[in-house]
Amino acid sequence: MKLSAIAHDLGAELRSAGADPEILGVSSPQTATPQTLVFAKDTQSLLLALASQAGAVMVSGKLADSAEGKPLLIARQPKLAFARAARLLQPPENETGVHSTAVIDPSANLGEGVSVGACAVIGSQVRIDAHSQIGAGAIIGSGVTIGARCRIYPRVVIYPGTELGNDVVVHAGAVLGSDGFGYVRDADTGQYLQFPQQGRLVIEDGVEIGANTTIDRGALEETRIGRGVKIDNLVHLAHNVRVERDVVIAAQTGVSGSSTIGAGAVVGGQVGIGDHASVGEQVILGSGSGVLTHKKVKGPGVVFWGRPARPLRQYLKELAALARLGRREKERPDDLD
Repeated sequence: MKLSAIAHDLGAELRSAGADPEILGVSSPQTATPQTLVFAKDTQSLLLALASQAGAVMVSGKLADSAEGKPLLIARQPKLAFARAARLLQPPENETGVHSTAVIDPSANLGEGVSVGACAVIGSQVRIDAHSQIGAGAIIGSGVTIGARCRIYPRVVIYPGTELGNDVVVHAGAVLGSDGFGYVRDADTGQYLQFPQQGRLVIEDGVEIGANTTIDRGALEETRIGRGVKIDNLVHLAHNVRVERDVVIAAQTGVSGSSTIGAGAVVGGQVGIGDHASVGEQVILGSGSGVLTHKKVKGPGVVFWGRPARPLRQYLKELAALARLGRREKERPDDLD
């Protein structure tokens, strides 16, 4: 694809001395070729990019003034534009059709261009829309609906009662729509009986779910993951959880039942959120933070840290106070006999 065409599609400014190279992909400066585009975020990375074999460099307007020797793509958000260029240049994946070992119920409805890998199982009344891909060994339960252009990687398990929108990506080993951890204790016998787990799981458009992540369906209603949410590997979301649009959740986070996370929030790794908690819009929860049961963490845009989570400024003051106490204790002379 010509660099000028990439600039047009991205809405970026092209600055070159007549050169319009053919660009086939993106790369780092260390692995660049004359057919790749590289990205420079600061002066140091710009020097590496200009000294590389790259055919062109993606930069901000500020950096462009000090860049010479290569064609430039200039964007207001160069890292975002670089990511978009990578997607633009990515070759389309081949649609391989339905493998002979796949088991597909006759009542399932597969749209145009759907591919199904080896040993995948697709249950009754499943609907899979156009150009979605089901990986090897995946199991799609009865009545599941999967939108267009979805990518379901190998060994994903999707339980009945789950609905996926368009352009959803589910990485290997994820389990969607399993029963929530809800039990009622018999006061007379001490035994536990499962509370009904018969609700739905709804995954909206553009969601990406990491490997070995698990998301439970609702108990009596639904669990819902909003548009554009990005979930890392090894995350657990319990029953009746609601995650609003464009939330990012990092690895090893656990969210207990009936909690909500507001739009645009960022949840760091190893965060624990208790049941019936509420995280506000655009809140940032630092890695390892803990939100207590029924706690409301209000935004927008506030950074919280610690266990229990509190505003970052308060948390840092407390750490500083503890450090001062520690120093005083260390400096105290031993008690006289």
